[in-house]
Amino acid sequence: MIKLLELNEQFVHFNVAAIALKIAVAVGMGMLIGLERNWSHKEAGIRTFSIVSLTGMLAVQISSGLVIGGLIAVCLLVVISNVKSFLTDKSSEMTTSAALIACYVLGVLTGLGHIFTPVASAIVITMLLAWKTELSRFAGDLQTSEIRGAILLGLIGFVIYPLLPDRYVDKWNLFNPSDAWVSIIAIAGIGFLNYVFLKIFSSKGLYLGAVFGGLVNSTATIAEMTTRVQEAGTPGRITILSSIINISMFTRNMILAAIFVPLSLTATLLPLLAMSVVAAIWIWRDLMAEKAYGQQEGKLELKSPISIRKLLTFGLLFIIIQVGGTLLTRVFGNSGILVTGFLGGLASSASTTAAAATMAMHGQISPNVAGSTAIISSMASAMIDFPIVWKNIKDKTLVKAFTWKLMSVLAAGVLSVVLDHIFNISGSLIGAFQ
Repeated sequence: MIKLLELNEQFVHFNVAAIALKIAVAVGMGMLIGLERNWSHKEAGIRTFSIVSLTGMLAVQISSGLVIGGLIAVCLLVVISNVKSFLTDKSSEMTTSAALIACYVLGVLTGLGHIFTPVASAIVITMLLAWKTELSRFAGDLQTSEIRGAILLGLIGFVIYPLLPDRYVDKWNLFNPSDAWVSIIAIAGIGFLNYVFLKIFSSKGLYLGAVFGGLVNSTATIAEMTTRVQEAGTPGRITILSSIINISMFTRNMILAAIFVPLSLTATLLPLLAMSVVAAIWIWRDLMAEKAYGQQEGKLELKSPISIRKLLTFGLLFIIIQVGGTLLTRVFGNSGILVTGFLGGLASSASTTAAAATMAMHGQISPNVAGSTAIISSMASAMIDFPIVWKNIKDKTLVKAFTWKLMSVLAAGVLSVVLDHIFNISGSLIGAFQ
């Protein structure tokens, strides 16, 4: 008992400014979570959560042993609240109870001097509470393949990856299992995250579905979109949808390259931005003329990007591109990896971009060449739109207009690359960063 009540030295000789900051943070977190509970018409609201968070902060200041006593008191409060709720209307407040205990822990962390961790956690908790309807709908719509995909993503990221050797396993220094797996994790993770957003927001219309679909799999998305607009009798929208998909794909590849080699941005930013701007101009012009087609409707349906078959395909394609690109680079110099970038982009621009970025990480090619490879693979991926649209859209006048518009997007990319080569814009940017 004496040890339990032993006062902290910090409490005896406290710093007024530090204590004031902790009080403000603790009360602010409690008010944030409590405000959401008030909106949800729960009995425990702003005052309760603020007091609980403040209690956790004060318990640490007074005595470390008092923290356990405070936690027991909060748990008793939760039990009493649930018993009362059950006796009144035969229900329990499990989510609110968990949030109340978490709020106390956040207060304790604040008392220990942490700011970022408790504040960030409070925001996340509030988001989870506020998004009850959306999360419940998402969980209810989950399919078995999607649950397995999430489990598989965790398996490859947290179980298999640590077991792989972080070195070249062949005498020619062509294949590093750890590097290949990191790229697979990055591609799969980005694809699955955007697939989740696609599931949540695709019902808002085809345009929003095109945004997330392009981030998941641009080729599959454009194939699905052409079929849908043709069946709906609105093929005139295909240019808008294709442009949105390509902008998303350009953005994804630029992010992938930047994750592994940040300096590659100096090579990728200008061409990908130029192509995106031209595509955005066509989107704006076509949207202005879309009134004749009425309000865009529909929902995009894509399969989960995570499965054993797809991961093996990602991995095999990555290995082929990386090994082939390395060999071609050794024989033909930078031209070898650029040719690999184009051919690989026809199959998967994401895998090609990741492979080139990984090579740059190990000094096999420069960041500038890795960025150029990302550009070429992105343009090759966009070129896949041509045969898909030509095959699925029956109105040849629209197909011709689409062809010229997409060619102008690709031309903007080529022109920006040429200008970059002449004026050495990328080199100047790299020098500025070094």
